[in-house]
Amino acid sequence: MVIIIRKLNVFIDETGDLGFSKKSSDLYGVSFAFHDSANLLNKHVTYLNTKLKKLGFNNMIHCALLIANRDEYHVFDIDTRKNIFKTLFNFSRKIDAKYKTIMINKKYINNSKTLKDKLGIEIKQLVENNKSFFDKYDKITIYYDNGQESLGKILDKEFSIFNSYKHIIEFDHKKYKLFQVADMLTVIDKYDYKYKNKIQFSKAEKYFFSNDEIRKILKGLSKKRF
Repeated sequence: MVIIIRKLNVFIDETGDLGFSKKSSDLYGVSFAFHDSANLLNKHVTYLNTKLKKLGFNNMIHCALLIANRDEYHVFDIDTRKNIFKTLFNFSRKIDAKYKTIMINKKYINNSKTLKDKLGIEIKQLVENNKSFFDKYDKITIYYDNGQESLGKILDKEFSIFNSYKHIIEFDHKKYKLFQVADMLTVIDKYDYKYKNKIQFSKAEKYFFSNDEIRKILKGLSKKRF
């Protein structure tokens, strides 16, 4: 008798900060990419890497820096940067995975404690509302690098109800493409939230995306939402 162990990998990235100074972000978001390890990604990853190599890029895609034309992306023109983004987007659209973003507007919150409490409630609801989905898996592994330790603690608290839960902090961001997808989701879902709530875009966001482009991107991922 063959025993099949079902494994769920969850890749998580955040956008914004938990502070409330004048330089702090207006929004705080957390994006999740859920992947059943039985759904192999090899051919999609190979295709993604081949396309990126043709564009002259061979590193982790960090979409916020890509859009802002900062750091290593400064050597690329706007068309190449858009093609790098589209390559990752097409990868996210074709693979068998599910996505979720929690976005919180800090305008209606007074302090970091209240923000952390709300974030905890949102993630708790995510877990509780989808417990039947999570219960199908024998092992649940979260990949979050604890870029913000407070978020890491909340994830551990809410997902620890599953005995099989494991939190991996140190991993190769370049190798794990779904972490890069989670990073991408923080960008596009933040843009979408700003558009729907009439929040001003940054200069980089206005230059990189048109509203029609974002609509097409969101539509392309609509059936993959968790």
